[in-house]
Amino acid sequence: MEIADLLTGPEAVLASVKTSGKKALLAELASRAANVFGLEERRLFDRLIEREALGSTGIGGGIAIPHGRMPTLTTPRGVFARLAQPVAFDSIDERPVDIVFLLVAPEGAGADHLKALARVSRLLRDRSLVDKLRATESAEALYALLVESVQAQSAA
Repeated sequence: MEIADLLTGPEAVLASVKTSGKKALLAELASRAANVFGLEERRLFDRLIEREALGSTGIGGGIAIPHGRMPTLTTPRGVFARLAQPVAFDSIDERPVDIVFLLVAPEGAGADHLKALARVSRLLRDRSLVDKLRATESAEALYALLVESVQAQSAA
């Protein structure tokens, strides 16, 4: 599972999200995923809120990987967002979040969902990549960084 399989293109990347908090951010991500992948926006938002109620998906270091499952999806998909200003996200280190990768998987995608989650987590543990993502302004450039960094890691 590669990042290019999850992010279908720059349309799945938000470059400078301005939001008031965690719930508004999840609504924005659900809206973009609904538009890009043809999902039911309200249902996805509800799934994300339900998942967050189990425990925050803020993994620390200013990064969150909210995720949920949708029955109408056939393959895992993602939306990446860089926030204009960090927002509180109840992260494990209590730091606000400014880098977010929404992962949406099919209802029955147990192993694929976990592989995709592991792939995104591994990608966002790369400090130099995260620094570059924080310094990048356009959706196209963010998309290129995300996809090309994976190709570079694979070649190494």
